[in-house]
Amino acid sequence: MSNSEQKLTREERLAAKLRENLRRRKTQAREIGAGDEESLPKTGGKS
Repeated sequence: MSNSEQKLTREERLAAKLRENLRRRKTQAREIGAGDEESLPKTGGKS
């Protein structure tokens, strides 16, 4: 395997991990956002 093939494989592997991480973070953000809306109602008044 040449150096460029190893690099491409590494880049593909890293890109896949980045996509997987992004999906996981988006899912967590949605869950946190949904939880905040249910447990902490927003008020327009002063505290």
